[in-house]
Amino acid sequence: MSVAISERDLTAFVRDVAKAFAWRRYHTWLSKHSPAGFPDEVLLRPPRLVFAELKSERGRLKPEQEAWLEDLRQVPGVEVYQWRPEDMDAIVEVLR
Repeated sequence: MSVAISERDLTAFVRDVAKAFAWRRYHTWLSKHSPAGFPDEVLLRPPRLVFAELKSERGRLKPEQEAWLEDLRQVPGVEVYQWRPEDMDAIVEVLR
């Protein structure tokens, strides 16, 4: 039986991988005063800029989150991802 990985655990994983590969990382800890739907992770390692929304296995995007991700995808050169626990290998590949 596999153990479900929470969004908090996935956040810690992304944090650790980003640190291991020398990315600058921004994560809003308390989002109640931030724009609704802004992505969970902003990762920078020039010349790359990554925005990622993290979700648990069953987590769903809210309309505001979908809107942010869609608008960010329109910006040339910006990488935009929605990552879930099953994407852990892909996360390592993206940030390597």
